[in-house]
Amino acid sequence: MLTFLLWLILFIICWPIAIAALILYPFVWLLLLPFRLLGFAVELSFDLVKNIFLLPFRLVGVK
Repeated sequence: MLTFLLWLILFIICWPIAIAALILYPFVWLLLLPFRLLGFAVELSFDLVKNIFLLPFRLVGVK
């Protein structure tokens, strides 16, 4: 909702930039999608390594 309100303010102040942003937004989203997927994969990898190292402590019961 906040993004939409900011876009409306931009539309009132400078409508050509607001229209360009509206048109370019899907292309920017598609361009950034691989980086989001890579970040998700890296985060899952770090969580897996952390859980592998913490497994013996969890089995023993140390918190």
